[in-house]
Amino acid sequence: MVLLVVIVSAAVVAGAAVVAGLVRAGRRESEAEQARLSEQARLDARRSMDAIWKMDGRAFEEFIAQLCRRDGCTDVKRVGGAGDLGADVTGRLPDGRRLVVQCKRYAPHRSVGSRDIQTFNGTARLEHGADVPLFVASCVFTRQARAFAAKQKLTLIDVDLLGFWNNGTTLMSFLDLDIGRSGNHRKLGPAR
Repeated sequence: MVLLVVIVSAAVVAGAAVVAGLVRAGRRESEAEQARLSEQARLDARRSMDAIWKMDGRAFEEFIAQLCRRDGCTDVKRVGGAGDLGADVTGRLPDGRRLVVQCKRYAPHRSVGSRDIQTFNGTARLEHGADVPLFVASCVFTRQARAFAAKQKLTLIDVDLLGFWNNGTTLMSFLDLDIGRSGNHRKLGPAR
């Protein structure tokens, strides 16, 4: 009888160890697959940028205005041009807040620095009455630009987020991101 109890106990312990090992392996596989899918989504978003990088500045501003309209913004106007004081697109978010957008259609290997963000910060709220100042770029923001924007509560949409926005993610989902910690500030190489 004792031998049977020992054999059954050993079998239970061995079975539990096998199950635990399978669970850990499954968890690792799941995490690896999630990382792969996330990276693939980021790459797909960047690939969707090819047409955007071919636009001129005015077409890019109209494109951003159209994305705002698609996401339920009202009274959307492309106002960019000489003397625009940093406002390329204005409108109202679906919840009624005033949106002021600065657009920078730069080559993928460029970056937007803190100085551009500081300039926009100085005009978005004071000159244009923005409740939500939004800076959209077809490239990345420097670490200093992200840090300044986070302190000033400016919303930044970089090349990665713009790709997602272009692919259907709504503008409202970007407004509460922690831009001081999200994304990266590494420039893309000239060849993607």
